Amino acid sequence: MDLLDGGTRMGMEEVVRQLRMAIHDAQVAFDCIGLGEVERAHNRMITAKAAMDAAETVLQHDLGRFPLAELAGEGAKVMAAIGD
Repeated sequence: MDLLDGGTRMGMEEVVRQLRMAIHDAQVAFDCIGLGEVERAHNRMITAKAAMDAAETVLQHDLGRFPLAELAGEGAKVMAAIGD
């Protein structure tokens, strides 16, 4: 099911997008700690956690709607497309 309207591809793209945002915010938090900007680091950790929570919510929702093999296949396609 490769639907753009609520299908597995769309869900996995959102999971990947949220995870990439979380990685970015975590890296910024890490850098802020190194610069002694603890409050800014804390704010970035909060946004990183929010992105992780969003990714988990989408994935959990899709796990209830689609077979695991289908999700895994779409996840692999999304990751391959990012590499291109």
